[in-house]
Amino acid sequence: MRRLEALSRVHDRDGFDCGSEPLNRYLRETARQHAERGIARTFVLVDSDAGECRPILGYFSLTLCQVIPGKLPPEDARKLPDNIHGVLLGRLAVAKSVQGQGVGKMLLGAVLEKFMTIFEAAGGVGLFVDAKDEGAQRFYEGFGFVPMPSNPLQLFLPLKTIQAALRCRGG
Repeated sequence: MRRLEALSRVHDRDGFDCGSEPLNRYLRETARQHAERGIARTFVLVDSDAGECRPILGYFSLTLCQVIPGKLPPEDARKLPDNIHGVLLGRLAVAKSVQGQGVGKMLLGAVLEKFMTIFEAAGGVGLFVDAKDEGAQRFYEGFGFVPMPSNPLQLFLPLKTIQAALRCRGG
């Protein structure tokens, strides 16, 4: 059975390979330090039936961010104050061994649920992500993310879209 957990020492970070060295390196060398310092939180998908050192099937990291409304698509920027807050999806990666099996979609669903927990406690206008390339951009756009006017690799998923997606999922 697959389960989402906060990254800890019991997870096999060294064995993770998503095919992108910067994403692998972040998980191996930086993610736990960021969690300990309160910079970002990383969540990992594992097989809960695995042994003591659990292999990671995929992961994502989240942090808070501040945004200037003028950088948002115009229809989303209307009637917002000068500075707004949201959640930044810093990284999302799937192990090569399970790519093409819907794990990325599953992780993104978990991201949306985490976003709503944050939103209910502190507010926020939506979820932001910096896609690493055009392939990642297309992946996120397939879930309703819209490119920021100044940079198409910077994407935004408005609160109303997140709420609608979770209603459709029954979440």
